[in-house]
Amino acid sequence: MNHHAFPWWRRARARVLDTLFPPHCLACGADVMQAGLLCATCVSQLHLITSPYCHRCALPFSSRAAGGSTLTCTTCAENPPPWREGRAAMVYDDLPRRLILPLKYADRTENAALLARYMAAAARGLVGKDSVFIPVPLHRVRLFTRRYNQAALLACALARQTGATVLPDGLERLRATPALKGQGRARRQAIMHGVIGVRSHRLGDIAGRHVIVVDDVMTTGATLAACASSLLQAGAARVDVLAAARACGQHEQQ
Repeated sequence: MNHHAFPWWRRARARVLDTLFPPHCLACGADVMQAGLLCATCVSQLHLITSPYCHRCALPFSSRAAGGSTLTCTTCAENPPPWREGRAAMVYDDLPRRLILPLKYADRTENAALLARYMAAAARGLVGKDSVFIPVPLHRVRLFTRRYNQAALLACALARQTGATVLPDGLERLRATPALKGQGRARRQAIMHGVIGVRSHRLGDIAGRHVIVVDDVMTTGATLAACASSLLQAGAARVDVLAAARACGQHEQQ
């Protein structure tokens, strides 16, 4: 980002605020040079997902050979998800948890812009000028309790950073569901069946479009699959998914 693109008074205000309230690392609280960033120690703990990974669900492979000729994991090969391509910025381990859980439950909304920066990098080559970001929706009861949808904050931040369109209200939860944490893949899919739909006043905005569904963490993909299926039924030309983090191994049931 070119900081000289901002008016002089905004740059001056930022310097004053940084003097009065020194910026801190969003993950550990250590001093950093600029607000909204991670310190070098925390950056070194990020396990960013880079090739080779499953192109359908972003699961990292241990080697290029492990991904086979199609770079598709066994689960996606046997049960292909309804979306075309899946991306995630980082493995969901300790450091991402210290960013995502506070964003989700503790009003640390400033974490969304940082996570979206990594997500935009992971989605390079996927986002086009006609793409539209749509977040995984919360049920209205949970939204009332939490007061914001963290996936919508990520989608809006991604739109600002990439220049693509965002429809924060493109999808809706038609009924409340129990928490998916701890549930297996089959149970999650059963719970999410028929739960998510496209809002009627957004049908015209979705038909024929390339939609990228945004969420904070991709686990078994049951929620993302429900979103993708509804969007395709509503006439979306193509649906891809993008998450801040991908749960792997022991984190898959969380």
